[in-house]
Amino acid sequence: MKIKSAKFLLSNTDYKKCPADDKPEFAFIGRSNVGKSSLINMLVGRKSLAKTSGKPGKTQLINHFEINQQWYLVDLPGYGWAKVSKTSRKAFAEIITGYLLNRQSLVNTFVLIDVRIEPQPVDLEFINWLGSHGLPFMLVFTKGDKLSKQKVQRSVARFGQALQQTWEELPPMVVSSAVTGQGREELLGYIELWLG
Repeated sequence: MKIKSAKFLLSNTDYKKCPADDKPEFAFIGRSNVGKSSLINMLVGRKSLAKTSGKPGKTQLINHFEINQQWYLVDLPGYGWAKVSKTSRKAFAEIITGYLLNRQSLVNTFVLIDVRIEPQPVDLEFINWLGSHGLPFMLVFTKGDKLSKQKVQRSVARFGQALQQTWEELPPMVVSSAVTGQGREELLGYIELWLG
């Protein structure tokens, strides 16, 4: 898939205020500081479509981007914020679950995982929550350039083993790097398959 156009549409805190359900949507979510904005920018070939920040938890809204006038890329708030109040955490959780459970045009959610760290309970809980609601998703391991190929493989295998405690069949997985562009073709190809 070639990305010919990518433009920001709107941000909001309520799925009811999202654009009309007239295009397929692909959502991106992960823990704070997982490299989501960098991955989105790499994917669409734009340096600053999604705002990157050294401060984790910058995305606090549902952000819609229109790609190729054909589909929406949706940048969701992160989960597992250590440095925000319980009230903020609850508000973010409501924004995310409201969107994921009610958005009719949502086709697939890309769950981003930092390949450098051990499987985290918050990631596993979120993945199990998606599964329990029958929501299709793919795991995207970020920062693949930060480890050797062997360490990346070991990390992905470790995550798979953690998931096998609750999953009979593992979800699709891809390793990515916003620096090298690794995973870009696989992710765009996966989206293209859904678009048919």
